[in-house]
Amino acid sequence: MIEYKNSVSGITPAMMKGFFEGWERCPSDEKLLELIENSDYKLIAFDNKNSIVAGFITAVSDNVLSAYIPLLEVIPSYRGNGIGSELVRRMLETLKNFYMIDVACDNDLQRFYEKFGMKKYSSMILRNYSKQSGSP
Repeated sequence: MIEYKNSVSGITPAMMKGFFEGWERCPSDEKLLELIENSDYKLIAFDNKNSIVAGFITAVSDNVLSAYIPLLEVIPSYRGNGIGSELVRRMLETLKNFYMIDVACDNDLQRFYEKFGMKKYSSMILRNYSKQSGSP
């Protein structure tokens, strides 16, 4: 059974396996837990039966007008079960009082976010892939 939590309390790095499929330099399990913990807003999909994190979403915000959702991740073996949709739905509910809620995503993910009322927009990004793991 999946439990949705807004805290990393009780979560250990060992419960954070299998994320960032396709990334060349993944954050370590410790760094991943740290980045979730340090996010302004976080939701975790925890599989109680297997004692692992099945997915998570994070948001950073100025807590006045804007919020940005940098990460939505679901372990590949858990995809297709509505976990990602539930994480987005719950996060958008949490952030509903902000003027703008932004997500920068690959083109193949735009339809997914459109289901939640988000609209295609242009954006600019800078990626420093040598820092992708979160380590110096």
